[in-house]
Amino acid sequence: MIKVGIIGATGYAGAELVRILTGHKNARIEWYGSRSYIDQKYADVYRNMFQIVDDTCMDDNMEELADRVDVIFTATPQGLCASLVNEGILSKAKVIDLSADFRLKDVSVYEEWYKIEHKAPQFLDEAVYGLCEINREKVKTARLVANPGCYTTCSILTAYPLAKEGLIDMDSLIIDAKSGTSGAGRGAKLPNLFCEVNENIKAYGVAAHRHTPEIEEQLGYAAGRKVTLSFTPHLVPMNRGILATEYAGLTRKVTPEEIKAVYDRYYGDEKFVRVLDPDVCPETKWVEGSNYVDIGFKIDPRTNRIIMMGAIDNLVKGAAGQAVQNMNLMFGERESEGLELVPMFP
Repeated sequence: MIKVGIIGATGYAGAELVRILTGHKNARIEWYGSRSYIDQKYADVYRNMFQIVDDTCMDDNMEELADRVDVIFTATPQGLCASLVNEGILSKAKVIDLSADFRLKDVSVYEEWYKIEHKAPQFLDEAVYGLCEINREKVKTARLVANPGCYTTCSILTAYPLAKEGLIDMDSLIIDAKSGTSGAGRGAKLPNLFCEVNENIKAYGVAAHRHTPEIEEQLGYAAGRKVTLSFTPHLVPMNRGILATEYAGLTRKVTPEEIKAVYDRYYGDEKFVRVLDPDVCPETKWVEGSNYVDIGFKIDPRTNRIIMMGAIDNLVKGAAGQAVQNMNLMFGERESEGLELVPMFP
């Protein structure tokens, strides 16, 4: 039985970890960490857990936690995990960080985009970027995993095979993405109030969103060179889901069958990536509540461009589900254990 501790258990991603792990056959949550709700019953914070979780919330003492569990999930704001983790902790427990603290290899890039000092740069080279479909073998032997962001997971997986095969002009890549409001977290923020979001759609972080360098770095590895792209996120009035629509020029004439064959070669054996038939466009409703990524595409011969589309649930494959997928790999569990969640519809 894998003993689990969660720091940040009362945020949306932390709560989703709890929901998923309660259905995991070989994992048991020992520590529900939450600075905001110390000594309060977890089920009083999330009433959906009434008579399911009887534990009370604890603090974020990672030193003590490492002595009690096998793996620590940190579903916390940027900067916290890096300020807490050290060699002693990593010698006793594996860490899966859902923040951006260890996703970027260049500390100067992290500090430029996140506007904070990195407190543990000595672990950046060791940390494994936990996109399982790309780094599965590295994840298996890792003791520190940087769980990818939600926008980045969707954006990277949607374009990765075509970038890897040199079929798209990376200098022309534009990513237009839409997210539900849970992606902004559970904290009270004026822009996320019902009256601000309902009946509205808005772009934000234009030409400045913090996930941009993460997407560029990972697609750069795929393309074998530095990548600079345009990424624009939008907030839409729904609880969950991300839809990324990506545009790029093709480097040569291709048929839909050729593109489908490339996607199938990379993802045909992947449990959680579903490549749709040509001309079928993914929808967030098709993946809601699940760990699936749905990917579709459309070739536009008039402009010699391809439109790639990906859909995920931002709280599952974009956060907690992916973190559990990483945990399963790190502990030799069946990769899909606890994650065979059928998408909810409607």
